[in-house]
Amino acid sequence: MDIVPLIDRIGEEPTAALFGLITGIVFGVAAQRSRFCLRAATVEFARRMMDSSVAVWLLTFSTALVWVQGASLLGLMRPEDARMMAVTGSWSGAVIGGLLFGVGMVLARGCSGRLLVLAATGNLRSVVSGLIFAVVAQMSLHGWLSPTRDYLARLWMTDGGVNVNLLTAVGVPEWSGLALGALTAILAIYIAQRAGMGSKRLVFASGVGFSVALGWVLTYQLSLAAFEPVTVTSATFSGPSANTLMFFLIPDPVLEFDVGLVPGVVIGAFAASWFAGDFEFQGFENEAIMRRSMFGAVLMGFGAMLAGGCAIGAGVTGGSIFVATAWLALLCMWIGAVVTDALVDQSKGRGAALPAQ
Repeated sequence: MDIVPLIDRIGEEPTAALFGLITGIVFGVAAQRSRFCLRAATVEFARRMMDSSVAVWLLTFSTALVWVQGASLLGLMRPEDARMMAVTGSWSGAVIGGLLFGVGMVLARGCSGRLLVLAATGNLRSVVSGLIFAVVAQMSLHGWLSPTRDYLARLWMTDGGVNVNLLTAVGVPEWSGLALGALTAILAIYIAQRAGMGSKRLVFASGVGFSVALGWVLTYQLSLAAFEPVTVTSATFSGPSANTLMFFLIPDPVLEFDVGLVPGVVIGAFAASWFAGDFEFQGFENEAIMRRSMFGAVLMGFGAMLAGGCAIGAGVTGGSIFVATAWLALLCMWIGAVVTDALVDQSKGRGAALPAQ
């Protein structure tokens, strides 16, 4: 992939933002049409349903594994060069942050990525919750909550100044990740068939996973061609939401992949909903749900920055390159969400009143 002519034409930073925009558009379209949402999948699992939302999440995750591991085997990207893998990971951050994020996404009725997609389709509840998420994420990264996040993250760190590659730690062959992705895809398709899902939704669910691989490959190729150091990353919505917010608030902002990603998701989701006739303005049903959603957004903002990523960033993007702390964070997100649904919604008979957004 020769991207040098593009860099020479528009520059390195605009190229990074363009790659983020492309990745975001693919993600936005696919996520809107597939109704991808980790919160919906965990709620189905908690209620022993194993229905369409679980199938969508599993297919997204498996597609990301297949494409990313395939790209790695072909030399199109190197997991060890990814930002998530090249820095020290936090086991304590993954556990605490993952649990907080899982609780928050059930309270907010959507994970951070889902909130962004819904905001682009006219859901004003998600606009409010998404803005709170971005502000709290920024506070956790550089603001008042940063010392607390740093303290919790340093309780238990990975050794050697880098994160842990699960495939290497377990000692399995390089192709094991690809095989696991294929097996997970078979399981997802089986659940989808039992749920009576149409093929179109499955295709779009695969598109969400493909967007993760697209981001990895594009940023890795840019890192090879650029003169200045480039962060190898992909779709995630904790850091990018905070960075995009600051891009519009500070003088002399810097263009980067993150700044292109969030607007790309908005553009893609808006276009998909508009042409499908799904765009509709919606608000909070009542004050209690508004308070609940806002509190959930706060927990997600802090939890995501502590865990090293959100449901997409850690759960799919980090998981696709087998970052150990990302897998642990994902597990804790599931645990936090399942327990919260059982204690908050199921115990109060709110199952029917709280559908996936």
